Amino acid sequence: MTPVSTVARTTRPDAAALPGFPPHVVALVREGAAAPALDGVPTFPVHDPATGEVLALVADQGPADAIRALDRAVAAADEWAATPPRVRGETLRRAFDLLVERRESFALLMSLEMGKPLAEARGEVAYGGEFLRWFSEEAVRVQGRYGPVPEGTGTMIVTHRPVGPSYLVTPWNFPLAMATRKIAPALAAGCTVVVKPAELTPLTTIAFAGLLREAGVPDGVVTVLTTTDAAGVTGPLLADQRLRKLSFTGSTAVGRVLIAQAAENVLRTSMELGGNAPFVVMADADLDAAVDGAMLAKFRNGGQACTAANRLLVHERVADEFTRRLAERVEAMVVGPGTADGTTLGPLIDDRAVATCERLVADAVARGARVVTGGSAPDGPGSFFAPTVLADVPRDADLMHQEIFGPVAAVTTFRDEDDAVRLANDTPYGLVAYLFTTDLACGRRMLGRLRTGMLGVNTGLVSNAAAPFGGVGHSGLGREGGSEGIHEYLDTTYALQPDG
Repeated sequence: MTPVSTVARTTRPDAAALPGFPPHVVALVREGAAAPALDGVPTFPVHDPATGEVLALVADQGPADAIRALDRAVAAADEWAATPPRVRGETLRRAFDLLVERRESFALLMSLEMGKPLAEARGEVAYGGEFLRWFSEEAVRVQGRYGPVPEGTGTMIVTHRPVGPSYLVTPWNFPLAMATRKIAPALAAGCTVVVKPAELTPLTTIAFAGLLREAGVPDGVVTVLTTTDAAGVTGPLLADQRLRKLSFTGSTAVGRVLIAQAAENVLRTSMELGGNAPFVVMADADLDAAVDGAMLAKFRNGGQACTAANRLLVHERVADEFTRRLAERVEAMVVGPGTADGTTLGPLIDDRAVATCERLVADAVARGARVVTGGSAPDGPGSFFAPTVLADVPRDADLMHQEIFGPVAAVTTFRDEDDAVRLANDTPYGLVAYLFTTDLACGRRMLGRLRTGMLGVNTGLVSNAAAPFGGVGHSGLGREGGSEGIHEYLDTTYALQPDG
């Protein structure tokens, strides 16, 4: 196959379409586009959440485009599946090397379209790149089994093969890392993919598709579908029997709908859904470490992460001191555009996110919570919300049961370990939990008692490309990353060869 464009009918931005972008970033997006903007092709704007200004216009694709994208994936499927694993792995490794070379361009692009500070955007490039490197190595490590059956009457052979064309739906909050976390294992396994980025942040995915093309990913193996009608393009894809896999990261409400739709064709599904992460600080915790962990787990990406600490559960003996130290750190944060020097907290993704924070804070205060710092949106342009610490948050407050997705730290106290476990597990979600204690025995007990797919012990960051990322309960199905990640894109075949 000859490497060509991997984006279906996306407008090709030029300098005028990307005001304020340096030429190298304009080129980055342009290289990911398939064709110049066509007359009559509908488009939608991508905004800078720090200013509200339009960054670019992107093709607004519909159901027919979605089916054409699947046509491309199906046409390329057999040849890509037959490509030697070593070749697939080396292609991903070239993509990793290219991403490292262009890390500053990708960081700037993410900061502009999503709002995160440049330092965090650079961190996302490093994290996202690790999925390319990890799965470039995993491509050659898909192993089967060969041996006698227990009865001694024959030989059992177990092998794996690509599940087939896959539909990958990524969220807006980590536009590069969520793309690499899905695309890399799919390509390593030998699957072709259609990728639908969130309409709020499609530019990074467009640019990444161009990078994959340059790394040698053949035509049709990766196709990007940009749209404002997610349901309209997703429905026909899930109804098409040629599609064999769905991977979705987003809200539990949307995940439920997609699971029901995927059931019609019995699709393999991976669902990384919502969270309501408890951040448990025991009485014996190192408070300096706990505050450091809270700053990372709560305020990274402006709190706009499914892994964000949603409920800060602190033992009543140390709650006042923990809250005081946390508020001091929060008050030192610098709020501003992600591209500005010194910014440590960028804007939220849009004004709806600001309104959600305002509503949740108001509800908590009305029920008895106390605003220690922050608590409101500052005046001026952009979708900003002041970093906030709330104390004495009652257990019936809405933000104790709803994902905040913003820079609001809600502190609630507990009496003892049993009370902490009851409070932490008082949710249908179970993506991640955080625990701070100096008692190793307590840590081991809590690993078995907290209902969660992941646990950070004395750390506010659990994500790692080599580890299985995913949750339990309403937080989803399947795992991304680790050796488990590639098996989400593989079917298992068993053969029996009788003796004699």
